[in-house]
Amino acid sequence: MKHSYEVEIKTLLGSKKNAEKLKRDLSKRFPGIKMISAGRQLNHYFNLPADLEPLRRALADIIPADQRSRCEEIVTRGTKISLRSRQTDNQVLLVMKASVGDDTSSNGVKRMEFEVPVEKTLDELDTVLLDAGCTYQAKWSRERQEYAAEDMHVCIDRNAGYGYLAEFERVTEDQSRLDDIRRELANVMNVLGLSELPQDRLERMFAHYNSHWQEYYGTEKTFTIE
Repeated sequence: MKHSYEVEIKTLLGSKKNAEKLKRDLSKRFPGIKMISAGRQLNHYFNLPADLEPLRRALADIIPADQRSRCEEIVTRGTKISLRSRQTDNQVLLVMKASVGDDTSSNGVKRMEFEVPVEKTLDELDTVLLDAGCTYQAKWSRERQEYAAEDMHVCIDRNAGYGYLAEFERVTEDQSRLDDIRRELANVMNVLGLSELPQDRLERMFAHYNSHWQEYYGTEKTFTIE
């Protein structure tokens, strides 16, 4: 089974006014763009244990057999593995991402990704991961509107802590295309007058939120980190 790779570039919008402007600009630039989903999300991020074997066994019990090899590849090949449980409206998912190539950040632009629905509640999935030795890194909440134009997806989020943020994303099974796709997405953002959120600033924001997430989770409170 081929692996999926995502290229995702973030831009900080800051205000609802800027978010609404982006929606208008996307409609002008991509007349066929459509909103494909809208709703609230809860994302619970986990620190992985030093011994991954109990986690491998736990995941094997809840992941369909035909998808276990993709999950194992992320654990084996990836760096800066991001493990999270996610609830989107009434669906619960297990999500794993790992940086590839020169992306060493937990929020890297080029990543392998694995996402699968599970027949559990969010609390039940969390318990599986905690019993396997994982610990909570942080809990995140957001409202998301996702738009699609051909093979490009644009997510406009209002995140607890971060405020309004947009993600430009493409998914491919061809790892050799990652750098080209990154340039193409950067060109689209440039045309729209948007700038990429620098990785070092994003990492500072991520670290601040992880240290104070109880203050922001489930609220509309935001912070500014330069």
